[in-house]
Amino acid sequence: MSKNKFIAYENVFDEATLRGLFKLSGQGYFEEIEGPISTGKESNVFTVKYKDEKRVAKIYRTSANFKKMYDYMKSDPRFAGVKGTKLTIIYAWAKKEFRNLLKAREGGVLAPTPLAVHQNILIMEYFDAPLLQNLSPKKPKEFYERLIKEVIKLFKVGLVHADLSEFNILNLKEKPVLIDFSHALDARYPNVQRLLKRDMENLVRYFNKFGLKLDEETEFERVWTHRK
Repeated sequence: MSKNKFIAYENVFDEATLRGLFKLSGQGYFEEIEGPISTGKESNVFTVKYKDEKRVAKIYRTSANFKKMYDYMKSDPRFAGVKGTKLTIIYAWAKKEFRNLLKAREGGVLAPTPLAVHQNILIMEYFDAPLLQNLSPKKPKEFYERLIKEVIKLFKVGLVHADLSEFNILNLKEKPVLIDFSHALDARYPNVQRLLKRDMENLVRYFNKFGLKLDEETEFERVWTHRK
């Protein structure tokens, strides 16, 4: 990333985040920041340029609610020992999403491939596709069946998304791509059954708007039966 591009974002990111971006750029993960995809209380998401392709930089805000992050992580067996300062929790949260994405991809789930994580910055694959909330499926039943297969794949590798809805699914030419794995949890998490039910309730609510007659409990059981 050029010095001029670096300076241009001094009013957007704090100094530590700028140093992190410069480091990742220097390591060859991207060349420059192009523009924002989304902004939120927890993170800002940007497209970045890498040679002739786009990638995604998800940058967790250092002002995010780290206590809420810690509550999610403390009962996750993989992060049960995480303690420390606000920044320590936020950095662990970024690593958590990196690991979740890596595990999802290893299980064959259609999701972004994670490329690098440093402090509060996650670099990953970019999909040129709209959110499901912005582009409804042409054939809802077929799309849903494809989606449930992805949810089952994820569960088979021991993860529950825990924040699944039309806001975290891309419609890639009628194929569902799962995104935003920051809240995804190890299937050994104490409340995992409740969180999976919530995911399925969200999906049933959305797809029943198109005339499907899905039952929440039945759809939950379709996934839950794959519990190891």
